[in-house]
Amino acid sequence: MTTNSSTLHLALAQISPVWLNKKATTEKIIDTINNAGKEQAELIVFGEGVLPGYPHWLAYTNGAGWNLDTNKTLHAHYCNNAVCIEDGDLDEICSTLKSHSMSCYLGIIERPKDRGGHSLYASLVFINSDGEIKSVHRKLQPTYDERLTWSPGDGHGLQVHKLKQFTVGGLNCWENWMPLPRASLYAQGENLHIAVWPGSEHNTKDITRFIARESRSFVVSVSSVMTTKDFPEDTPFLNDILKNAPTQLSNGGSAIAGPDGEFLLEPIINKEGIIYKTIDFKSVYKERQNFDPVGHYSRPDVTQLHVNRERQSTVVFKDSK
Repeated sequence: MTTNSSTLHLALAQISPVWLNKKATTEKIIDTINNAGKEQAELIVFGEGVLPGYPHWLAYTNGAGWNLDTNKTLHAHYCNNAVCIEDGDLDEICSTLKSHSMSCYLGIIERPKDRGGHSLYASLVFINSDGEIKSVHRKLQPTYDERLTWSPGDGHGLQVHKLKQFTVGGLNCWENWMPLPRASLYAQGENLHIAVWPGSEHNTKDITRFIARESRSFVVSVSSVMTTKDFPEDTPFLNDILKNAPTQLSNGGSAIAGPDGEFLLEPIINKEGIIYKTIDFKSVYKERQNFDPVGHYSRPDVTQLHVNRERQSTVVFKDSK
C-alpha cells in the first residue's frame, strides 16, 4: 500500500454476479478482493446490486403482470438470496477486506430486519479498511420496473467517509441524476464520488464527466457485466427469461473522471475483470479555485437544502423498564 497520503490506489471490480446466487457471488467477490489485495488496492468498488444481481427478469417476463406465478416465484428466489446484514451475510467479506487493509463500496440487494425482513432494497454499503460497515445507503427511488421488486429507501445513508486525504461518498445508479442527493454529499465535503451501476456504457459515458465537472471532484463509475451465459441453470423460469433476453444485458462501462471533468479512464466495455488506477488528491484544490458548488460559489442565504437522515421504520417501540 502506498504511503503517500495524497494518492489512492483504486480497484474497479467490473464483474458479473453468479446471478441470484448469494453464496456463489459472495465467494466471487471475496476472490476479487483477494486479487485486488495482491495489487495493493486501497479502495475497491463493485457495481449496483452485484450481490446477488440485478433483477433483469422484470423486463423480459411480463414483470408487471398481476399475480403471475412467474413473478412471485422469481421474487421469492430473489428474497432468499438477498443480503441480511444483521444475520452476518457480509461478515466474511468484511474480514477479507480487513486482512488487506482495503476499503470497499459494495452494491447489494438488502433484506433488512428493521423493515420487517421481507422487502428488498438496492443498497450501497461502505466498509472501511478495518472491516467495519460504516454506512448502508438504500436507494432513494428505484427506477421504473425496479419498483416492482425493490422498495424506496431513505436518507440515512447519505454520508461521506474520510479515506486518506479524500472524502468519499456514493450513490446508486440513476440516483446520480438527482441533484439534491448529490448536493447533500458535496456539502459534507465529498471530493471522491462513487457512482455504481448495473451497467452499461450508456449510463456512465456522460454522467461520470458531468458530475466531476459540476462537483470539481473525482468520479468513479463502476458497472457490472452480464450475459445470458451468466444465468445459472437452476434459475426459476430460466427458459422464459432467455426467450426474450438479449445475449448482452450489461456491457460494463466502468470509468473515472478527474475534477476537471475529463476522463482519466474512459469507459471499459465488454471486459470482465479488475481495473486499477491511482488518483492524486492534489488536483482537487486546483479545480476548486474557480468553482465550488457548496463553498465560495454557493448562496445559502438564497437557497438551502434540508436533509432527513433518520433511518425510517414503520414502528417505534417504547418498552417499559
